[in-house]
Amino acid sequence: MSPETGAIRVMVAGLGNMGRSHALAYHNNPGFQIVGLVNRSEVDLPDELCGYPRLETFEDALAKLRPDLASICTYTDTHADYAISAMRQGADVFLEKPIATTAADAERVIDVAKTEGRKLIVGYILRHHPSWIRLIEEARELGGPYVFRLNLNQQSSGDKWATHKQLMQTTSPIVDCGVHYVDVMCQITDSRPVSVRGMGVRLSDEISADMYNYGHFQVQFEDGSAGWYEAGWGPMMSETAFFVKDIISPNGSVSIVVDANAKSDDIDTHTKTSAIRIHRSAIGTDGNFEVPDVDLSMQDEPDHQGLCDLEQAYVLKAIRENINLERHMSDAVQSLRICLAADESIRTGQDILL
Repeated sequence: MSPETGAIRVMVAGLGNMGRSHALAYHNNPGFQIVGLVNRSEVDLPDELCGYPRLETFEDALAKLRPDLASICTYTDTHADYAISAMRQGADVFLEKPIATTAADAERVIDVAKTEGRKLIVGYILRHHPSWIRLIEEARELGGPYVFRLNLNQQSSGDKWATHKQLMQTTSPIVDCGVHYVDVMCQITDSRPVSVRGMGVRLSDEISADMYNYGHFQVQFEDGSAGWYEAGWGPMMSETAFFVKDIISPNGSVSIVVDANAKSDDIDTHTKTSAIRIHRSAIGTDGNFEVPDVDLSMQDEPDHQGLCDLEQAYVLKAIRENINLERHMSDAVQSLRICLAADESIRTGQDILL
């Protein structure tokens, strides 16, 4: 902690879209003091971030800067080792999702956080999103069992397709983004997942022969709830029905209604909603619905940067107030385990029992 300001000294590793947004959140929050930015290659940065020290390697930066908090926003295959190194040096960690590329590595990260007594906050940004918090509340009020219909397809080209291809060197689309939405399923049903089945298709010669850029899976829960999630990346993806967010129960449904002009490659499309639609299934004596559908306006919700600001405000709160994060960490591992099981199902052609 900075003796001059009492601020948490933070080092940000990885300066892609998420890393830059998190760095801006630290820059604008007086509870943090950025002591350095880490990226393996040169990258253009907003003016606000240009004055901070720049380092090329995580290990070198960790040794030189000795931060209170390491904010790790690098590619997934580095997450586990970087997080463990930082915690063993005495730093708390903010770690972008997913925790790791394997469940075993994710468990290793959690074990080190516990043994070292460090805070580990995983970047499940939807947990800080007012609209998604409301969606989960409304769905739980309806009562289960539930059917979840969720997807996040992205029609990408240029730099965005290049980023997707880079991500797919280690992580499939259904794992990279799926952990967010499986986490939502788990929060709503609060039931143990029991089985997963998946399918995937490689739709481009520009990616590795053992990777797929379109995936779809189904997960069954102990309480009878069931959900599917779909994710596809690339120039071939359709803009039709690329954003489906429905939760259905015997008593009705709750859905996110997206703006008709939204585009799948716009990062704010993935986080901002136009409205939440609540439908009640009760039918009156005349055979018609007893109550009309209700649309809750979400027009004042935060944009992507605003969500990153909220997320890092929670990081500050978790550290300063010593919040117990055991459930937070176990939930992050559970959603990753489900998505990795879906990936295994795709690769083996077999249903996976959890």
